[in-house]
Amino acid sequence: MSTIVTLTDGTFDAKVVKASGPVLVSFLAEWSGPCKMVEPVLKEIAAEFAGRLTVGNLNIDQNTGTPPKYGVTAVPTHLLFRGGKVVGTKIGPWSKAQLVEWLRENKV
Repeated sequence: MSTIVTLTDGTFDAKVVKASGPVLVSFLAEWSGPCKMVEPVLKEIAAEFAGRLTVGNLNIDQNTGTPPKYGVTAVPTHLLFRGGKVVGTKIGPWSKAQLVEWLRENKV
């Protein structure tokens, strides 16, 4: 079973930008109800896509440097990275089915 990687401003480049495979990054906040709703969905996706996708969370309140670099202005925001570049964006508490479809459309 794969787990969700906790990302920080300090680890973002190494774990996301320089990753060898695709990475789904969710920009979240502890105080956000929609973020709490999406947490179990992300755990299921991490398990289902283990070995082909890394799933990571970045707390926007504790890590204020990275979100502005990627234009994150709302939570939850999900960015799909491949080869160090953003290849897809979803904003909001999407269902598992919606996120899985989006990942498949992006060839994950």
